[in-house]
Amino acid sequence: MTVAIGIWSLKLTPGKEEIFEAPADLQITNVALGDVLKDTSGRTSVKLTFSPTGSIEDDDEEPTPEVTTVLCSLKPDTLEQTSLNIILQEEETYKFELVGKNTVYLTGNYIDQSVNQPPFDDDDDSDFSDEDAYDLREVSSDVEMHPDDLDSDASRFEEVEEAPKSLKRARDEEEPAKPTKAEKKKKQKTEAVKPADVTPEVKKKDKEAPKDKEEAPKPKAVEKEIAGGIKILDSKIGTGPMAKKGNTVRMRYIGKLTNGKVFYKNVKGKPVRYSLSDAGLY
Repeated sequence: MTVAIGIWSLKLTPGKEEIFEAPADLQITNVALGDVLKDTSGRTSVKLTFSPTGSIEDDDEEPTPEVTTVLCSLKPDTLEQTSLNIILQEEETYKFELVGKNTVYLTGNYIDQSVNQPPFDDDDDSDFSDEDAYDLREVSSDVEMHPDDLDSDASRFEEVEEAPKSLKRARDEEEPAKPTKAEKKKKQKTEAVKPADVTPEVKKKDKEAPKDKEEAPKPKAVEKEIAGGIKILDSKIGTGPMAKKGNTVRMRYIGKLTNGKVFYKNVKGKPVRYSLSDAGLY
């Protein structure tokens, strides 16, 4: 399953090679001529040069040669744009060049090909699991009891002695048998140990618990708006060092429209990974 997580675009200029290193997995979905045409009758072709993936280079062997292909050819008034389905892999280097006089724009999306798909997991993310999505270290028991206050298993059971068979008449058997002295003593011991004796101490400990442990004030989440009208709300503000240009960050987030509809959600499993640049996230 491939999930689009951001818009990507690249401008190709005639006579200039564009060397592009993919900061993340991305998909080219559309190729179109620019709004200003220098040549209204000639066609413009888009060429792509790349190194084949999956090849293993040996020190004694020659490196794998690069491959050049033509993605499409565009012509004004005939074919000014076309759809593609080309995926560029993260950290791979690609070279684009134009044959023609018109400017061309490539458009697509950053994609996540590893959402809930264990086959795509790598060693870098082995430390992340479903257990990281939930932190239960601060969760405490509702009731704390001292081991001495708990009933032992021995007090839960009573020995039952079978009464000797009697040869009395039927009317005598209908009368309830009187409890023996041993049964009376066991009954008194059972009534002496009741849960009510433990309840007041448990309630007292519950009331004193909040006084012993004071929670530190948590920073309030602040909503901010960036270019394009996108609003960002940090549900949990981190305390680590600020990320800088060139760093790779991993994050979890939920994307919602203005009407509250969720279009993307990543709260467990493998976090989304981005690289930082002057323009923001790749």
